[in-house]
Amino acid sequence: MQLYDDTCFNCSKLITNKYSTSFSLGIKAFDKKFRDPIYAIYGFVRYADEIVDTFHEHDKQQLISDFRAQTFIAIKQKISLNPVLHAFQIVVNRYGIEHDLIEAFLISMEMDLDTRVYDQEAYKAYIYGSAEVVGLMCLRVFCDNDEQLYQALLPKACSLGSAFQKINFLRDVRADHEERGRTYFPGVNFENFTEADKRAIEEDIKADFADGFEGIKLLPPGTKLGVYIAYMYYQHLLKKITGIPANTIRQKRVRISDTQKMALYAKAIFKQKFNII
Repeated sequence: MQLYDDTCFNCSKLITNKYSTSFSLGIKAFDKKFRDPIYAIYGFVRYADEIVDTFHEHDKQQLISDFRAQTFIAIKQKISLNPVLHAFQIVVNRYGIEHDLIEAFLISMEMDLDTRVYDQEAYKAYIYGSAEVVGLMCLRVFCDNDEQLYQALLPKACSLGSAFQKINFLRDVRADHEERGRTYFPGVNFENFTEADKRAIEEDIKADFADGFEGIKLLPPGTKLGVYIAYMYYQHLLKKITGIPANTIRQKRVRISDTQKMALYAKAIFKQKFNII
């Protein structure tokens, strides 16, 4: 059984490495015991996201419905022949990840199937389900059944996840608006996206970042550096977005080069070494 478990975790690691160099680098900065569980969480959320964003020639509603059913069957039976779900159920059962977090995530994925313009209520619900709960799943792993620490860091983890997702929205405006017909930011018309609109979004993100950073400083040993690296990547991404005019943000996707990522990675290690974080 251990061979099968290891193979399934390796599948989730492969998925993470293929889909995200940024998160792959961040996970490598965790102590070894945290890596497989975070790979498993990423593999799960990545594949759910692929269903709603990529598989256009298939019945997405049926796929996500089947995925939900198979997920909870795997958790209950503590086994799955789907390697992604098998690795994920191990983590859910080992660390006590609440089922309502998983359900909230899947609901947000389903929202992308039929919601095109988000009002304030739907916007908050989507961010909670698509990003904040993912941070909380990871936090369950980081706290390793320390309930008091988990509850103390819970709001900070939500703020950080919210900041990451809002930056993703800004970065992916062109694809979301023009290719998928989605407008996540309530009250914003991207046909007439103004500098004032953009600044208001950026200030909101900065407030989330400030709160999230306070949580990073309180993370357990072996987890802080990896989360801080992701924080630095997104901070740098926000800085680049801030320097781009509103009418340009719809024309190109802002990226961080691999060279810049490695420089940020080295800077984060330096800061940790000298207790600057």
